Amino acid sequence: MAKGKGNVLGMVGFWAFIVGLVIALVAGIVFPQNPFIIVVLVILGLIIGFLNITAKEIMLFLVATIALIVVGNVFAPLTTLGIGALLGSILSYVATLMAPAAIVAAVKALWAVGKPGD
Repeated sequence: MAKGKGNVLGMVGFWAFIVGLVIALVAGIVFPQNPFIIVVLVILGLIIGFLNITAKEIMLFLVATIALIVVGNVFAPLTTLGIGALLGSILSYVATLMAPAAIVAAVKALWAVGKPGD
């Protein structure tokens, strides 16, 4: 059975998400605050936003992204073995991945609300 074009794009978005999470995890441990990794995560986040987020998922996705960004540095007080800085760096990269996707999802939601019709 042949897969449709939409399914292929969905798989590209899914793999962009998985690759982005792995990069955020590894880079958060090994390369904190690397500008090249930030650019890669932003590009992957845009791909995720355009290809993965459907109309019925927008609200949940935006709430989850807001929660992720809000709790970004909550682990900073954990100074034992540098765990707080490490977790903060990982969460910062994950937020960097998800923020462009959230912008795309928010624009999609605004477009749906502002569009005349039903």
